[in-house]
Amino acid sequence: MRSQAVTLLWRAGIAAALVCAIGVLPWLTHTDPALTVLKARSADRDPTPEVLADIRAQLGLDAGPLHLLGDWLGGLWRGDAGRSWISGSEVTPAVLQALGVSLLLMAVALAVATITAALICARTLWLGARRRLGGRRAGGSGSAVLAALPEFLTASVLATVVGVQLGWLPALGWYGPQWTILPALALGLPAGAVLGRLLDDLLPGAFAEPWALAATARGLPGRTVARQALRRCLPGLLPNTGLFVVGLTGGSVTVEQIFDIPGLGRTTLQAALAQDLPVLQAGTLALVLLAAAAAGLAHPLARLLIGPALRDDALPSLHRPAPPARRFLPLAYGCLLAAVIALGLPRDPLALDTTERLTAPSWTHPFGTDALGRDVLARVGHGALDTLLLAFAITAAALLTGLALGLLPRLSGPLVDTVTALPPVLVALLVTAVVGSGTATPALAVAAVAWAPLAAHTSALLRQERAALHLTATRALGAGPWYLLRHELLPAVLPPVTRHALLRLPGIALALASLAFLGLGAQPPSPEWGLLLAENQPYAERAPWVVLAPAAVLALLGALAVTAAGGMGGGRRRIRKAEPLAPRPEQPSDTRKLVATR
Repeated sequence: MRSQAVTLLWRAGIAAALVCAIGVLPWLTHTDPALTVLKARSADRDPTPEVLADIRAQLGLDAGPLHLLGDWLGGLWRGDAGRSWISGSEVTPAVLQALGVSLLLMAVALAVATITAALICARTLWLGARRRLGGRRAGGSGSAVLAALPEFLTASVLATVVGVQLGWLPALGWYGPQWTILPALALGLPAGAVLGRLLDDLLPGAFAEPWALAATARGLPGRTVARQALRRCLPGLLPNTGLFVVGLTGGSVTVEQIFDIPGLGRTTLQAALAQDLPVLQAGTLALVLLAAAAAGLAHPLARLLIGPALRDDALPSLHRPAPPARRFLPLAYGCLLAAVIALGLPRDPLALDTTERLTAPSWTHPFGTDALGRDVLARVGHGALDTLLLAFAITAAALLTGLALGLLPRLSGPLVDTVTALPPVLVALLVTAVVGSGTATPALAVAAVAWAPLAAHTSALLRQERAALHLTATRALGAGPWYLLRHELLPAVLPPVTRHALLRLPGIALALASLAFLGLGAQPPSPEWGLLLAENQPYAERAPWVVLAPAAVLALLGALAVTAAGGMGGGRRRIRKAEPLAPRPEQPSDTRKLVATR
């Protein structure tokens, strides 16, 4: 009970600090809130001192940020989140309406993600039910392509092709259930691909556990064993599923922008850009509460799925059997990616030729040209240096941070929930307020949130590993905490989390791309891949190659990351035979040498 109270206080403190930081955001960025509000209200009106003074008087800006923040917090107890600085309307009904729209979109997108993840895991479940997983090779190129597709590019293609050209579904607006399908596909397909890969990574270990072997020997149907294997693996993914729920609700800014959906992500973005603090604070608080609710549901559901084995420290250790080596696909994808970069580097990415605007691919321009006549292959090749190096550096930093904080779940749990609730755009604005604008701002913003899914995964796996039977026996033999951490816990947790980090590598590149798409990342004439997609997206219908080329390279990066992660072995060697635990006569009777080596 005491630990739960401490966790609750820690969570409340983080949420309060976040809301307070947003409340002083204009003063942190050293901008005039009155000028920003004037531009949002009427861009054509001259910002004379009299006009700005009138706005300050209306909003009470002269009283200072702390006074404004106190008034806003005081109104929350009555359910009053103030009035919008831009429209003058009440904030609470508008935020609740936007939250309802986002929750509906999230529910449909989560259904799409569940179906996608089920299709990705179907082959593993079928082989495991028939005890044929021994020769299964790690694959996943198709899921890698889905996971690496930028959401805004998928949304644009679906809106243009399915909504406009074919006319099968409505492309813009939010007027009924049929308007949810296209944006839900754009959001759910990449999320389902990542969840499916994570689940597919855990299933072989579940099918190799003693209970599965015993159930098969007793003649239980294969579908029953597969169902229990799925139930065995789901608790390790529930924290990440909760993160996806929150991310689909507040992080779908680009999709809501493209489809003109009045959701909470878009509302928060518009409030952040206009510095409409009451709306921004209320929207952020709603996302934080949603994250807390998702985390609160994930933990009891995990205990329900695992059962009393977690309480009694009687879980088998969930380790993935070492997969057969598969070096051809990663090598092929790596060579192809290196060839594209090598062919693009000798070319000039900034050379303009307006006579060859949007020309189709040819021998002279293998990837075609963009709207200014620049060679797309050259821009892809030069942009790879910045995009890949930055994505790898952020991934490595996220892995180390996620592992370190994941080992301290009571400290990192509320922090993970709060960080995940923040849209990347808002994080970018907060980072800009602290360190200023610059080329490093997008990287810092992405790095500030990239560690959260890895920390959640580490905590979930660590929780199950601590309840494993072999750990209980090793502790009974006298092993101390540091020995257990070095020789038992880290070897079990590190490989799956590292594979997860590799799966996140394309997603980190996409996060940088999304910030560029919204104008908060790299700026022209930089050839960064996200900026290439953003600046060429308006020409996707006339010249699809200008967006297909960088999107294909991103998908190639995803396939390389997935196949490289799939070829990584498990964290432990499996026991070949039962070995005697008693020491040999010639060996010293050291308790630590009695620890069974897996």
